[in-house]
Amino acid sequence: MIKEDQHRINEKIRAEEVRLVGDNVEVGIYPRQKALEIAAELGTDLVEISPNAKPPVCKVMDYKKFVYEQKKREKALKAKATKVVIKEIRFGPNTDDHDYEFKKKHAEKFLKDGAKLKAYVFFKGRSIIYKDQGEILLLRLAQELEDYGKVEQMPRLEGKRMTMFIAPKKK
Repeated sequence: MIKEDQHRINEKIRAEEVRLVGDNVEVGIYPRQKALEIAAELGTDLVEISPNAKPPVCKVMDYKKFVYEQKKREKALKAKATKVVIKEIRFGPNTDDHDYEFKKKHAEKFLKDGAKLKAYVFFKGRSIIYKDQGEILLLRLAQELEDYGKVEQMPRLEGKRMTMFIAPKKK
């Protein structure tokens, strides 16, 4: 966001000489007081654009309008930014075929809608001994969803969960 005090304007400008730029203004180096007078004549503000230059660059413009335009531009960029949705599907290491197919249909729908998919196998108690079955299950899912998405992260065991991420294919 643009802060009101991000730019020095009018009397807040400290430099004795400034390089003046802007519309309807003769570009050049002016004493600060003369630059303020020119801005006042045009009914606008004197805004310090580049304070580190020698001499600092100041522009004659309507500051409120400038801040408004900046905010509007930032809001438009923010609106265009896409939000990533992650949908989860949970399996057990011994998930039955019917349950697997049912969950796979949901995964297809999620990927078609453009959401990322987090598929994981949750191992309860001693079922951790079936971690190879869990990996086979996730790899089978990835292979069957190849048309809809691309594997972003291969199955990885994290504690009692084996997780895999699938990103939707671009249309």
